[in-house]
Amino acid sequence: MKFGVVRFPGTNCEQDALHALNHMGLEAEYVWHQESNLDGFDAIVLPGGFSYGDYLRSGAIARFSPVMNEVVRLAKRGNPVIGICNGFQVLTEAHLLPGALIRNKKLKFLCQNTHLQVQDSICQWLDVKPKTVLDIPISHHDGNYTCTPDDYARLLEERRIVLRYCEADGSLLPDSAPNGSFENIAGICNGAGNVFGLMPHPERVVDGVSGNTQGQAFFETIVAQVS
Repeated sequence: MKFGVVRFPGTNCEQDALHALNHMGLEAEYVWHQESNLDGFDAIVLPGGFSYGDYLRSGAIARFSPVMNEVVRLAKRGNPVIGICNGFQVLTEAHLLPGALIRNKKLKFLCQNTHLQVQDSICQWLDVKPKTVLDIPISHHDGNYTCTPDDYARLLEERRIVLRYCEADGSLLPDSAPNGSFENIAGICNGAGNVFGLMPHPERVVDGVSGNTQGQAFFETIVAQVS
C-alpha cells in the first residue's frame, strides 16, 4: 500500500506525516500540489500547515490546486483520503466533507494535548472501541468546526462523527472543545467512510518519542482494510 503525502505552498507538517508512515513500515512519498495524476497511490494524506498562507480562508486556495481534482476523483472512487488539520480544512473547502473550520473561540492559536472520545462511526480509518479516550495533540488557529443543523443531523444519522473533544474521564462537557467546535466535533468522515478529516495530529504520536503511540491506530486500520 502506497501513501501520497500532498505538499502545498505553506504546508509544514508533511515531514511529520511521512516520518510517521515510514516509522510504521509503510511506503509513502511526497506529492507536489501541481501533480495531475495520482494513479500510483493507494491512499492520500493532506497534512497540516498553512497552505497558501491561509489567505481568504484556510484551505480555500489549496482547494483549487491541480492535485485536488485527482484527490476528489480518488475519493469518489473509494480510495482512502485523510485530511489532518489544514488538510481537514481543504477537504471541507473541496466539499468532500460538510461544514467549515473557523477561528478558535478565543481567537488564539492552540498547541496542546487534547482528549478525544472515539465515536461509533463508519470511518474506515479508525477501528477503536467507541467511548475510548485518546490523547492526541492539536496545533491550529482555525479549528472551530461548524455546520448547518441539517448537516449535523445527517452526520449523526449516518454515524459519520468519528471523534469528539472530551475530558480526561471521557465526559463530554460544553467546554471540552478548546477551540469551541460545535458539539465538540474533532473529526468526521464522508458517507462512504473512506474520507476522514480531523483537526488533531495523530502523526505526531506515532513513534513513541513523547511516550505516546496512540496515533498508530489512525493508520493501522486502513492498511489492514486495503492490503
